[in-house]
Amino acid sequence: MDTAITSKVLVLDKDADCYGTIKSFCERNNLVGVKAHEEHVMAVLRSNVDLGGVMLSESLAGLGGDGRGLARRIHEVRPELPIFLRRRREAAADDALAPREAALFNGVYRIDDIDALAPVVAASIFSQSYPNALVRGIAEISRMVLESQFPAMTVEIDKPYLVRDRIIFGEVFTLIPLESSWCRGYMMLQAEQRALQALVPGETEDFRDLNNALGEVTNLIWGWFKNRFVNHGHVGQQMSQVPIIINHQHRYISFGSDDAQLCFKYVLTGKDGGAPVTLLQRFIFNLSWSPEDFTENQASVEELFESGELELF
Repeated sequence: MDTAITSKVLVLDKDADCYGTIKSFCERNNLVGVKAHEEHVMAVLRSNVDLGGVMLSESLAGLGGDGRGLARRIHEVRPELPIFLRRRREAAADDALAPREAALFNGVYRIDDIDALAPVVAASIFSQSYPNALVRGIAEISRMVLESQFPAMTVEIDKPYLVRDRIIFGEVFTLIPLESSWCRGYMMLQAEQRALQALVPGETEDFRDLNNALGEVTNLIWGWFKNRFVNHGHVGQQMSQVPIIINHQHRYISFGSDDAQLCFKYVLTGKDGGAPVTLLQRFIFNLSWSPEDFTENQASVEELFESGELELF
């Protein structure tokens, strides 16, 4: 599996001459650019599209005037998303933005010097590094659990990516704490309720049964994660906590941290056909994160599974 972590950025730019340069920059910096027409921007931002940031051209930003332009509206709707502003070609080099407007952007660049934006993107989106062994291990564990729980489904995994948004996907999600000497936080699995019904067609349509199916998957992944990555002899007594805030009306959840979250997308397709089912998995290390202390337990999950020391229920 390719463990290179990417992040989606929403590219809002009317200058077609700049598209090639922006696309090349994204490819060099592990970004996946997605476009939206100006009239659809707010609908996209209110949807379930996972984003790490926004690349916005000055011609669309709506700076000056009454201050109610697109840049400010994006900032108000999704303040957690970094915005990178491309100045107009004709803007003078010493034509600085007003302080009130400059505060909206994490970075400002010109198309002829776009590579100067790379350190800002790295600091704003890729502020946390994730060991390859951790990323690969999470994917292996999750695929194994999903294939075991749903043997009639084929499991595909997209490339892991980072998001800074806080939008909840689907109607059902589970949370379980993760705690080790190198991390403290949560794992979250998210799904649409009708998708869960497709995964457990033999069950009743009682939402409690559907919840239990996702809960069981969460518990199994947590158990394998703990066995593979948690050193039980060195877990510190760290008691600090932060409140988790959930706003159902806006499908929003906050863990009290501005750090990007590590995400995996699993697409399950029936071997006999049928609509694909999407499960989203997020790792939020909001309480403690020390990747330099990360270690993988000596015996791999596969070895313990084969030896019979661990087994799936």
